[in-house]
Amino acid sequence: MLRRLLLTALLLTTACGGGPDGGATGTIEYWLWDSAQQPGYQKCADLFQQQNPGLRIHISQYGWDDYWSKLTASFIADTAPDVFTDQLTKFPQFVDLQVLRPLDDLAPTRDIKDSDYQQGLAELWKGKDGKRYGAPKDWDTIAIFYNKAALKAAGIDPVTLNDLTWNPRDGGTFEKTIAHLTIDQNGVRGDEPGFDRTGVKTYGLASNGGGGDNWGQTQWSAFTGSAGWQATDKNPWGTRFNLNSPVVQDTLTWYFGLVRKGYMASFAAIGGNNAITADTQIQSGIAAMGLSGSWTIASFTKLTDAAGNKLDIGLAPTPIGPTGKRASMFNGLADSITTFSKQPENAAKWVKFLSGEQCQNIIGRTGVVFPARPSGTSLAIQYNENERNLDVSPFTDHIKNRTTFPLPVTSNAADITALMRPALDALFLGQAPASSLTSLNNQLNALFKVAG
Repeated sequence: MLRRLLLTALLLTTACGGGPDGGATGTIEYWLWDSAQQPGYQKCADLFQQQNPGLRIHISQYGWDDYWSKLTASFIADTAPDVFTDQLTKFPQFVDLQVLRPLDDLAPTRDIKDSDYQQGLAELWKGKDGKRYGAPKDWDTIAIFYNKAALKAAGIDPVTLNDLTWNPRDGGTFEKTIAHLTIDQNGVRGDEPGFDRTGVKTYGLASNGGGGDNWGQTQWSAFTGSAGWQATDKNPWGTRFNLNSPVVQDTLTWYFGLVRKGYMASFAAIGGNNAITADTQIQSGIAAMGLSGSWTIASFTKLTDAAGNKLDIGLAPTPIGPTGKRASMFNGLADSITTFSKQPENAAKWVKFLSGEQCQNIIGRTGVVFPARPSGTSLAIQYNENERNLDVSPFTDHIKNRTTFPLPVTSNAADITALMRPALDALFLGQAPASSLTSLNNQLNALFKVAG
């Protein structure tokens, strides 16, 4: 139904004409969801307007959930922004629905090069037709955030976190560490006799839910990746899923088994359907450490305790897996132009500026995210060192050491998420075994036949 509505809106837009294509005046509507990034992008807008006196940028910011529902509604009602911040899990569906303009077809963005950005990032934003539908703005990887006070109380030297290993049989030194960091209501640690897994006060590891919305990006992807598993036969635009593999099923049996052992926060412990995030779990003492993405650095470094004292937060790399290497999903955002824009050439000028060195250096100096261009990344690293006294190498070493793998980009993205979410939630809740993923895999592969 949504596809029909969108195609109808597209036909109406074509029939009614589009107004001026490339004038030097106008207001460009730009949407984003991250309030922490808005000030930096306003600085970019101010500089862009100085360089393009006839153009104005109007920025609208919405929260994550509202953002996507408003965007979908705007496509149907032909009130879409000219440019919006796009995300890899959403982008394939937008390509399928033909609501994105190819940047190659617009003069200002025609010369965007893959080599201008971190290796492998820009290619993810190309459709099956080979055309580019997003200009990279930032990238992210995964690392471990931890409460230094919790490690000190447990007698764990933070240096040992740099060499943690895991395997699906006994969890390796990673599981031993989170077991020791876990404390029950009686003060007994998870690796001590008498530990009560049904009455835990502090979990060794924070939980981020089942991970069905994003292929376990901040949940289990670092483990499946370091076990050598890939979600699809090729990426981007795979044609077959691999959830029937023993590698992923064994890994997720172990990972969600941490909940049953009492070492990782349960569904109930994190607030059920109104789940609190890993940073809040660490702040409240529910968890001692947690996996999260580089886009949450600012949130973690601002944490305070109940008395208002700043928490001392540390960073550690993801553990080494059965392959002998670490791994992290490599994700990122981009700016896309809608087919509903009445001024695509002007919109393309703004997108070119957003993806250029001037703007990305501005964003790098804010320290909120790692910009897609290496120069912007370097400035973000410097900001964290100078302003936060934080070594962010657990994130950036993934780039240097080539231990990243891309988020799966496929057709039928919305349908895949709709099937993945309940299936992974069932694993998290202990309501289904990991072997149930074989049935899910068959359902996902059938979507390719439907699309064909």
